[in-house]
Amino acid sequence: MPKAVAAEYRSVVRKPDDFDAFWNDVLRQASTIPLDAEVVPDPLRSSDDVEVFQVFYTSLDRVRVAAWYCRPSRRAERTPAIMFTPGYQMDPPIPKDWARKGYIALSVAPRGKLRSMRQFNPGYPNLLTHDIVDRHTYAYRGFYVDTWRGVDFLLSRPDVDAARIGVTGSSQGGGLTITTAAMRREVRAAAAGAPYLCGFMDAIELTHTYPYEEINDYLRLHPDRRQAVAETLAYFDGINFADRITCPVVVNIGLRDNVCPPETGYALFNRIAAKDKQLHPYDGHGHEAGRVHHGAVVDRFFAEHLGAAT
Repeated sequence: MPKAVAAEYRSVVRKPDDFDAFWNDVLRQASTIPLDAEVVPDPLRSSDDVEVFQVFYTSLDRVRVAAWYCRPSRRAERTPAIMFTPGYQMDPPIPKDWARKGYIALSVAPRGKLRSMRQFNPGYPNLLTHDIVDRHTYAYRGFYVDTWRGVDFLLSRPDVDAARIGVTGSSQGGGLTITTAAMRREVRAAAAGAPYLCGFMDAIELTHTYPYEEINDYLRLHPDRRQAVAETLAYFDGINFADRITCPVVVNIGLRDNVCPPETGYALFNRIAAKDKQLHPYDGHGHEAGRVHHGAVVDRFFAEHLGAAT
């Protein structure tokens, strides 16, 4: 079996003593900013079975964030919701498939994504290393909050059942799923695929593929900043968020993944505090992490914990 020792891998990640204080202060700052949500019907992209809306809301630093909002045309008065979180380079999709499964669905485009780049656009590559030596201005500080504010948007919607909100995504979306489940207790179930943003400093030694290789590129230019980079990334590493997760969670990894090494997936899973947690390692699979098989697992998981409306 390849990667047989991955399950026992010991991450170099250490949680800063002021980790919780740092993020609680960030959330406090965000809470003072009105959401000011705008919901715009999109008849061109709607269909007989799914209503589609463009959504905009305000996040940290008053950055305006875009999202897609879909809901089944036929639904209960209050419907369970799924928030979809995007990969590193992907343009967040219109989540009509989730709506067809009976959920209200929100697909968030955090700052720097195609529809949310007017006020912040570091480009790709560059998001991963933008202000990487200062946790107060590092790109993912706002990027994470943009995603978490998506939960605020769902909570503001009268058609959403606030007691049945889930979050899912793969790769960067898997990492964002982890941080969202950790920081937003309103999330009742989370499904994270091939989680990126977990074990940054492990990954740059375990693999030399992008996006993590962006960090190695940066360190080749600035070798004297390695300690500062490690110190910053410790505040953003999903492994350090994991002990805050209490909702049911399912994680899938590919044992031949050379983008997000499976060692980091095991390290993350071992740190997750939730009593109800499942890990699905897929032998012979790379960064898609067994998606063709795992989709049915995720569907059953959310049906069990959230229940579909149709």
